[in-house]
Amino acid sequence: MTVAFKDDEEPDEEPGKARRRPEPEYAPAPEPLPQWPEHGFTLSEARSWIDEGFAVAEAVRWRTSGVYTPDTARQWRTVGATPYTVNTWLSAGMTPRDAVRWRELGYTAQEATERHLAGENPTPRSWLHRLFHPRRDTARDNLGGERADAMKVLLHHGIPAAVARGFVDSDWSGGDALPWARRGIDPGEARVFLALGFEVGEAQKVLADGESAIELMATWWRAGIPVDEVAPWRAARFTAREAVEMRAEGTDVEQAKVLRALGGGA
Repeated sequence: MTVAFKDDEEPDEEPGKARRRPEPEYAPAPEPLPQWPEHGFTLSEARSWIDEGFAVAEAVRWRTSGVYTPDTARQWRTVGATPYTVNTWLSAGMTPRDAVRWRELGYTAQEATERHLAGENPTPRSWLHRLFHPRRDTARDNLGGERADAMKVLLHHGIPAAVARGFVDSDWSGGDALPWARRGIDPGEARVFLALGFEVGEAQKVLADGESAIELMATWWRAGIPVDEVAPWRAARFTAREAVEMRAEGTDVEQAKVLRALGGGA
């Protein structure tokens, strides 16, 4: 007599014994610590990746894809991303937490990034909402080569994805944006400060005084101070009115700095 089994069933090898399950596939064990430096890792970085269970080749792939810490790589891996697919999420300025929320609602990575870029929150949408809130064309929001490189630079230095995306969307290069992003200065304001000749530390002091970049620009321009003198006078802690008075007396900005340092300024 022939006994047939369903496609998803297999007979036990012996009556009364549980069927054998296929052995799970395991990731390769991390290589010994001395092998990591030749792949560009410091010993401290290598220990961190090893502690998270990453092999060196896998760690290299994650770093090449723009994920530079093992903790973040583990989070992305938990979401289901790989070094080959994570750029879809990163290019939209998304975090693993964002990805989890979208995936829980059944969205693919592409659908999630499109909706994220369109300003939607990861919540179910009714047909009525979709009718009155059509999704815009987000093809232009996909990061090209240079913008993707800028994003990777900022992420590599620990800048939050949302902050990094703001600078990238404002067409900053990674290196130029980094000092401003680290200080938490808005990319638009940073552009104004930079155009006026301010260093990032000087700009931060202006903001700490409760004055925005636009307010500063308007005040000094109304006072008739040349653009290339605004930053030196303001960085020397002079007001626009003081600068006007001192310039009228024949004092230039370099002399004003000396007077201020000696306590001779107002």
